[in-house]
Amino acid sequence: MKISKMLRSFKFAFVGMAHLVRFENNAQFHFLATLLVIFAGYWLNIDRNEWIIIIFAMALVWSAEAFNSAIEKLCDKVETEQDPLIGKVKDMAAAGVLFLAIAAAVVGCIIFLPKIF
Repeated sequence: MKISKMLRSFKFAFVGMAHLVRFENNAQFHFLATLLVIFAGYWLNIDRNEWIIIIFAMALVWSAEAFNSAIEKLCDKVETEQDPLIGKVKDMAAAGVLFLAIAAAVVGCIIFLPKIF
């Protein structure tokens, strides 16, 4: 395994992360939500296990958003005209993000609400 090749792969991944946050509206919402959750976690002094759960929930949402955005970009490149099948593909990819975002919100409520009340 070449370390230089591996480091270059990391560079591309970081460029992709930056592009996601900079240009994708939904990712910008997730970024603000991430900051809010991190702030709330520190403010409410959540424990180590709660942090682990929160981090995994955030990572799953971010990963789904990245895959969704990639699928949308690819679909837009493959078919520039409105196409019902492409529309369904994009809708299903967005649904995957929504499923995880709802689950992450439920996890957040389970962890944070008892500490607030």
